Amino acid sequence: MENVGKLRRTLRLWQVVLIGVAYMTPMVVFDTFGIVSEVTSGHVPTSYALALIAMLFTAASYGKMVKAFPQAGSAYTYTQKTISKHLGFLVGWSVLLDYLFLPMVNSLLAGIYLSALFPDVPTWVWVLLFTLVMTGINLFTVNFIANFSTILVGCQILIMCIFTYLDIQGLMAGEGYGQVFTLQPFISPDMDVSILLAGATILCFSFLGFDAVTTLSEETPEPTKTIPRAIFLVALIGGILFITQSYFIQAFFPDISRFQDFEAASPEIAMMVGGRIFQIFFLAATLTGVLASGVTSHASVARLLYVMGRDNVFPKKFFGYVNIRWGTPSLNVLLVGGIALLAIFLDLAIVVALINFGALTAFTFVNLSVIAHYAVRKKMHKTFTGFFSYLLFPIIGAIFVGILWWNLETSSLTLGLVWLAIGVLYLAYLTNLFRSKPPEFDFNESNISS
Repeated sequence: MENVGKLRRTLRLWQVVLIGVAYMTPMVVFDTFGIVSEVTSGHVPTSYALALIAMLFTAASYGKMVKAFPQAGSAYTYTQKTISKHLGFLVGWSVLLDYLFLPMVNSLLAGIYLSALFPDVPTWVWVLLFTLVMTGINLFTVNFIANFSTILVGCQILIMCIFTYLDIQGLMAGEGYGQVFTLQPFISPDMDVSILLAGATILCFSFLGFDAVTTLSEETPEPTKTIPRAIFLVALIGGILFITQSYFIQAFFPDISRFQDFEAASPEIAMMVGGRIFQIFFLAATLTGVLASGVTSHASVARLLYVMGRDNVFPKKFFGYVNIRWGTPSLNVLLVGGIALLAIFLDLAIVVALINFGALTAFTFVNLSVIAHYAVRKKMHKTFTGFFSYLLFPIIGAIFVGILWWNLETSSLTLGLVWLAIGVLYLAYLTNLFRSKPPEFDFNESNISS
């Protein structure tokens, strides 16, 4: 009998939640603050609140689909099982843009930050070292990844707490609005709803991560209970952190007039609130956030590739392999690390554009999958609660995602469609010009341990 490695169901709820929060990177609130404050005329917290509401509808759809299909393939699996196997492949192919390129983004960011601190060292050296660390951590057990992510998230939360304390001291000394509690960052007489929605559109991408925990469904006991709770908690905790922290930043900086570069204001924010010493610790915490996001996104895409390999969509011998000792898809981990090294040659704007297309594709089809599975197939929308849960709410979620599609940059749409066209050609080859169905894994006969 073939000696095959297995994914291990060892993750607890709090570990899954922390992996999701690490993926989201709590300190990203500082990176986007200047841009969104300019767009919203000083109402970043309100835009975060709107973004949270929008994302909770889609998060609820993810939770419903996990209960129906507690597998690691996320939007790929849900679309394949509920709408169309061919369409499911194309969704999985598109979602690879989101998952596959995010580790690369983190490698790029690490190179940029470390080069700024150590300008004499070539950027490619930092990208290489960061990628090696990120890949090495992912070769270990998923519990090791969860525990490591916990430490990195803890570092970020600590710095954010210190920042809040220093911010409050400044407000009490007359900085910004000059008061700790004020509604002005949330609402003002001349506030324009359209600009708040524009800000929310930008900030929705800060919530990427609540969906990634679905790829851990096969490494969690009772995934139909644990994963939906984790999805909701990740989105909610992330939203609370973003709203709270952006409130205190906005109260200290009512507008962007004090920033020399509002598009990259985070170092200036740290400097003006806490001074040079705090700024050093702040930048160190920013790097831990990049590493946390890199490690967890790396883990997610390795598991998505594993599911697609297990389905024989990609060569099963390589992509469907699980390391016997560690219980991780180690060959996929190494492949993702190799792809992340392309950060040495690629531009950050191109990679981010590809990620946005993949993320919106996933959000769209998860909402549609809820309707297809629960409303169309099972007719569960005919009750009062079923109408709201399985029809109205996913429609609202899809509408919010549609607004994001409408505001998507042209470069994101163009590059994403090119990638999708390549996927169509591969699918045509895989299915003999669409005359047969794509390969599909029988989950009931899986070798996943319980």
